[in-house]
Amino acid sequence: MRSSRWQAQGNVYLITEEPLTADLVRTAVGDADGILEVHCRGDDWLEIAIWNPDGSLAEMSGNGTRIAARWLADLTGAGEVTVKVGPREVHSRMLGGPLVEQELGPVAVGRPDEVEGIGFTPVDVGNPHAVVNGDPADLDRIGPLLETHPRFPDRTNVQVARRLDDETIEARVWERGVGETGASGTSAIAIVAALGGGAATVRFPGGDLHVVIENGRARLTGPAEPKTPAEGLS
Repeated sequence: MRSSRWQAQGNVYLITEEPLTADLVRTAVGDADGILEVHCRGDDWLEIAIWNPDGSLAEMSGNGTRIAARWLADLTGAGEVTVKVGPREVHSRMLGGPLVEQELGPVAVGRPDEVEGIGFTPVDVGNPHAVVNGDPADLDRIGPLLETHPRFPDRTNVQVARRLDDETIEARVWERGVGETGASGTSAIAIVAALGGGAATVRFPGGDLHVVIENGRARLTGPAEPKTPAEGLS
């Protein structure tokens, strides 16, 4: 499989135009957080599938779609790129250097809930999230517990986050089908939506992502850049 390797705040994806299967993904993914399969593309749009390392498909990824947009912009010189993932379209604008601003669409915040004594807020950003307001150091215990809990029959992404001040939130994220990752775009959006406030910088171990939520819709800004030149994988 021919691919290139990209990263977005510590979230590493391979991107390929070759058709994939779950078995091929599990063989080829290596230490990456997933593989972006490009189904088709034009000069300023592309349609992708987002594969998790375990061979499952993700409905959405903020970092993954940002990488896909930056990848196409590097190929064609487009200043704006639309990334299609299933029924959603993510509109991205290149800001210069590695920075990309994305319009990720609607965000739905559910009612606070509790399982196994852990309180959380469910959030839908095109994929499911369970946001816990607490000490990010507790992610190792909370992440795997909530991801596979019967409360979430299709599993869920999990974030443990706390506000540092009005403009800054620190967090760690446990991604469904992946485990802990350095950062996550849709997780950043879910965190800001669950903890309240229309805008914040979310500080992950992999780096910062900036979120603005207006009228129930999310805008996300962060970097995406190639990690190594194209490489061949078998």
